[in-house]
Amino acid sequence: MHMATLTAWVFPGVADADRAVETLKGLQSQQLINVQDAAVVSWEPGKKKPKTRQLNNMTGVGAMGGAFWGMLFGLIFFVPLLGAAVGAAVGALTGSMTDVGINDDFINAVKQKVTPGTSALFALTSDAVQDRVFEAFKGFDAELVASNLSADEEAKLREVFSEHD
Repeated sequence: MHMATLTAWVFPGVADADRAVETLKGLQSQQLINVQDAAVVSWEPGKKKPKTRQLNNMTGVGAMGGAFWGMLFGLIFFVPLLGAAVGAAVGALTGSMTDVGINDDFINAVKQKVTPGTSALFALTSDAVQDRVFEAFKGFDAELVASNLSADEEAKLREVFSEHD
């Protein structure tokens, strides 16, 4: 059983992540990647916060469910500076996120990059045929912002994606 990897890709346009979803679906139908769960964030310019949606039609058995995404996106985008008591509850939640490799670095990286006018695709995947997946995503000006891959895996991934023509 392979561990699932959570990756966050950020795109320069509001509609780009939706286009990337179609690419991801195509890869999944060719069995080049197993998408366990995915969600899209799109942030219209001038809006206070982004729209988020879970891609229910793609999710497999390993789907985390809305609560996972709600919590993740709550941490990244909407959590105001809370009072200590509420802060402690959020702290307990973030503790469990850290167990799956979602730490402050992950959250802060996404926070910095996902801004009004951009979109992002969050995907929980396993069994990726990586070179084929990279090939399919080459056409997007995507940036891998965060993942819970090992440092080596992540370095490889970044290397492939930073080869801009």
